[in-house]
Amino acid sequence: MIFKIIAILVVLFLVYLVFFKKGREKEVEINAKKKNEKISDEMVECPSCGTYVSQNEAILSNGKFYCSKDCLNNK
Repeated sequence: MIFKIIAILVVLFLVYLVFFKKGREKEVEINAKKKNEKISDEMVECPSCGTYVSQNEAILSNGKFYCSKDCLNNK
């Protein structure tokens, strides 16, 4: 009787590993890719005031990144 219960538990555990572990591995890979995308943002220095700003949020003009419209106008 005990061997049947242990055998059923082992089978249930194997079924769990086969069906649910693959889903978790895919989620981990997706989350790792998202983290790498977030880290790829660079900080650039404004040539007018010297403030560092995210390259995605900076204003690009003549190959230089400015932190705001005021700094762009004061160049």
